[in-house]
Amino acid sequence: MKIHTIAATAALLFAGAAVAGPQCTDAPKSEWMTEEAMQQALVEQGYTIDRFKVTKGNCYEIYGKDKQGVKVEIYFNPVTGEPVKERRND
Repeated sequence: MKIHTIAATAALLFAGAAVAGPQCTDAPKSEWMTEEAMQQALVEQGYTIDRFKVTKGNCYEIYGKDKQGVKVEIYFNPVTGEPVKERRND
């Protein structure tokens, strides 16, 4: 029985790692664009932001829509503002 518990726990740990977001930067937060500046830049590019957050991997992540109205989830490097990973719901 103990082996099954250990196996189940290991499976959950590996599953969590598989869905974790990317690591975007190791730069100190003093070098990051402000959250407000990043959001403003994205709005100027045509994004609609439903949710904006800072991830454990030091990324700015948005949930929203691009300028074509397609739902997106995008991770950005907070220093450069460049996209690191994107998921679109075409």
